[in-house]
Amino acid sequence: MAALALLSSCIKDEPLNQECDITSAWLEGDQYAVNFYQPSQMRQDNISTSEKEIVFTVKSLLSLPDMLPVHFDLTPGATMVPANGSEQNFKNGPVTYTVTSEDGAWSRQYAVVFKEASLPSNKFSFEHVETVAGINWNYYHDFYELDAQGNRLNFWASGNPGAIMTKSNSTAETQPTFSTEDGYVGKGVCMNTQSAGPLGEWIGKPIAAGNLFIGRFVVEKVLQDALKTTEFGRPFNRVPTRVTGYYKYKPGDEFTILDENKKKVTVPGRVDEASIYAVFYRNKDSNGNPVLLYGDDVQTNPHIVRKAQVDALPPTDEWARFEMWFEGGDADPQVLAQLGYSMTLVFSSSKDGAMFEGAVGSTLYVDEVEVFFEEADQTE
Repeated sequence: MAALALLSSCIKDEPLNQECDITSAWLEGDQYAVNFYQPSQMRQDNISTSEKEIVFTVKSLLSLPDMLPVHFDLTPGATMVPANGSEQNFKNGPVTYTVTSEDGAWSRQYAVVFKEASLPSNKFSFEHVETVAGINWNYYHDFYELDAQGNRLNFWASGNPGAIMTKSNSTAETQPTFSTEDGYVGKGVCMNTQSAGPLGEWIGKPIAAGNLFIGRFVVEKVLQDALKTTEFGRPFNRVPTRVTGYYKYKPGDEFTILDENKKKVTVPGRVDEASIYAVFYRNKDSNGNPVLLYGDDVQTNPHIVRKAQVDALPPTDEWARFEMWFEGGDADPQVLAQLGYSMTLVFSSSKDGAMFEGAVGSTLYVDEVEVFFEEADQTE
């Protein structure tokens, strides 16, 4: 009896979970598959805690059923309103779900929305930016685009949500990637390589390169596998041919790498380099499974169809034009029409920043980027 009483006491004293996150969202049933380009689009996994919107891409809102049951995986013990799996009307816009932690002390809201496939224009001027409140009273800039109807497209991502983990009480302009008023035209993007401080040194990730890319950043993987934090690409229904834009670049003074003990060491004489490249790839394999590119295979994955890269970005204090051409194979028109290809465009202040190699202080500015595509009659 004494043992049972002790066990009961331990169970009662165990703290309730304080997390209130959605980790996956999906629809069940073949009857809904007809509304999507691919069955894999019926499910969203690995939803980051930094996400506020969960988007399902459908062929047409007009043919979408009036009521849909979306199912969710939540952090243990969490509850949600409206109820998990309940039928809701998504044809009139987003449905807001409130998730409450097991201990009842914390809650957060997600907007779940069904949208027709929509892409921004082929020109990126980086005029649209939101200041986001992160952990430890830190703030960072989140860049986005607008579609033809003026709706927000969460198109861009950066490593900012991870970089702020080593800071406290910092402003958006002090993060590795931020908006600058001093663009080539209007606003632009500034990326700079920074020290990750004592915490970064301790975990073997001593620098944080400024970056911006088409895709998604999964902050939960920062301490597990840093190369898996970056999920590159968004579906495109056009085949890219070249990219142009404007940049400024200044390398930092002291280039460092990680030694075999993951300690930062200086490489005398080595000069940091910026990086601008793009990748166009098949986003599902031969079995119909989703394909994602990460930091460890974004330029080597076998599903890549075309790549483009700026050969050199010489240091310059004045805005200079860059241009890169895609090289590789052709796209299957039928797969293209089903949004079976994705593209990413990547900018980084340190070319090897993903490997925590670079020079603190390296700074890359980018603005007025334009992507050119094959003529429509070649891809229909």
